[in-house]
Amino acid sequence: MLTTYTLEQIASQVRRDIIRMVTGAASGHPGGSLSSTDIMTCLFFKEMNIVPEKWQRSGVNSDMFFLSAGHISPVLYSILARRGYFPVSELGSFRLFGSRLQGHPSVRKGLPGVNQAAGSLGQGLSVAIGAALGKKLNGDTNRIFVLLGDGESEEGQVWEAAASAVHHKVDNLIAMTDWNGQQIDGTTEEVQSLGDLTAKWQAFGWEVIVAEGHSFTSIEEAFAIANNLLGKGKPVMILFKTEMGHGVDFMAGTCKWHGKNPSQEQCEQALSQLQETIGDY
Repeated sequence: MLTTYTLEQIASQVRRDIIRMVTGAASGHPGGSLSSTDIMTCLFFKEMNIVPEKWQRSGVNSDMFFLSAGHISPVLYSILARRGYFPVSELGSFRLFGSRLQGHPSVRKGLPGVNQAAGSLGQGLSVAIGAALGKKLNGDTNRIFVLLGDGESEEGQVWEAAASAVHHKVDNLIAMTDWNGQQIDGTTEEVQSLGDLTAKWQAFGWEVIVAEGHSFTSIEEAFAIANNLLGKGKPVMILFKTEMGHGVDFMAGTCKWHGKNPSQEQCEQALSQLQETIGDY
């Protein structure tokens, strides 16, 4: 683990990786990757019980993470590489033909850290519930984590899974939503309003925590509260309030950078706002 660096420093480097990856590939999804960076950094570098060198797709004797919003693969790949699952230099192969780092996470080539393929939105929570129930059957006391997008939460399967998790008392599951209010072609309010997302999850029977997704103090507190709620018969949802494109001023708060790569000039402009802390790949 990068014990000599703060979470803030790691997050800054991850954001640099994201910008460089989507620029190099001339393709990708920077907006949601940037908004979820702080959540993912805290999760993988402080919260989860993981040993990257001993990773198994089965997740035996380890916490497991599932990315439901598979298009934000740049943040997942950067986090996994920086955490030691595979060489950081491999980030340069993002979206190249034949690469293990495809536009959406794939298990076809066995990339360490990727437990399940992602891409079809709305499916990740269902997969996470299955993994959580599997751990219960095996007597494995480790936890399951899953990250959804708020735009993705317009999918009906999300709510079918939400009801299923409550019915089966999946209380070893911590779900998270990157609540940035933006999606591919507008705000979530404009495209299809989610209404009161907090009340909605509570109405389905979940324990719900609302936290600031760009404050490590708030993120850590949310995980602490969630852990205290586990094992009591209910799944937990943490709604992290975030900003699309956070960390880069011209990308922040707009859907325009949901799935658009920067030009080389824009890349340099973005990197000038992000501190290089660990070292670029």
